[in-house]
Amino acid sequence: MSAPDDAIDPASIGQAPRLPLTRYRLHLRAETPVRLPAYAGSAWRGVLGHALKRTVCVTREPTCPGCLLYRSCVYPYVFETPPPVDAAKLRKYPAAPHPFVVEPWPDCRDVAPGEAFGLDLVLLGRSRGQLPYFIEALRRAGETGVGSGASTGAGHYVLEAVAQQSAGDWVEIYRPGAGLEAMHEPTAAAPPAPTGGTLQIGLLTPLRLKVENGLVTADRLRFRDFFSHLLRRVSLLSYFHTDAPLETDFRGLVQAAELIDWQATELRWQDWTRYSSRQDALLQMGGLVGTLTLPTAGLEPFWPYLWLGQWTHVGKGAVMGLGRYRLSAA
Repeated sequence: MSAPDDAIDPASIGQAPRLPLTRYRLHLRAETPVRLPAYAGSAWRGVLGHALKRTVCVTREPTCPGCLLYRSCVYPYVFETPPPVDAAKLRKYPAAPHPFVVEPWPDCRDVAPGEAFGLDLVLLGRSRGQLPYFIEALRRAGETGVGSGASTGAGHYVLEAVAQQSAGDWVEIYRPGAGLEAMHEPTAAAPPAPTGGTLQIGLLTPLRLKVENGLVTADRLRFRDFFSHLLRRVSLLSYFHTDAPLETDFRGLVQAAELIDWQATELRWQDWTRYSSRQDALLQMGGLVGTLTLPTAGLEPFWPYLWLGQWTHVGKGAVMGLGRYRLSAA
């Protein structure tokens, strides 16, 4: 399976807002048939979580909150993400936004033995320092298996290499049996905001935005809703996972977003169902895919967030790869 084509690099996100992130590509090779669902983000998140807990847990407690290491262990930080006891935000919520995003490669549903396939992983803020744990967990997950099949069971794979996106290229930083190379920091500035013409937002995976207790459909999607969800996500990620919380005029930005309207929309609803082992039920996870077109006039205040959101994703299910989009000049 070939890796997805990438025209953009998270090293270009700049410092406003300041949310450092790095994108990694894991090259895998199937040892037995690997059968993945139509959208594999949920499956990969589950496999990663189970493998990471087996890798790092030293107390073997059945649940994390009562463990002495709850606020210092890698697993709860990444997968349960409890807000700090002195947090000024989300104090009433059991978890803050998780500091990673899984991006499954497209067209990797049925992988034959010996065939190459892979997975992209975005680490946000302080979680970038936990990269070795992610790599080891996903290596071990290959021994346990991912996906399922009626006769073959879970598919087994080996981890062949890990690359990091840097300056538009992919640089190999790890191969089993060798050490992990020094990681390149994203330092390049964001490109200038586009002027003249229009900007396209291509929704690559289902976008799920909830407004007034209901999912936004194609006829109800406004730029204000899209941007306010993105602004909240970037703000919370920077607050909980960096040392530089976002300081901006939140109310002013959202009010200004009400004045921006789509020039054109080509959207459709894409249904997707996933199984939740925790709830022992099938969950509907459909969302909007397609293209949104904006005039570039007046986009300057929103541009750094729109650019950054290509890697943070936006909306519900972002951690499993939903709400992914790409910007392009129309």
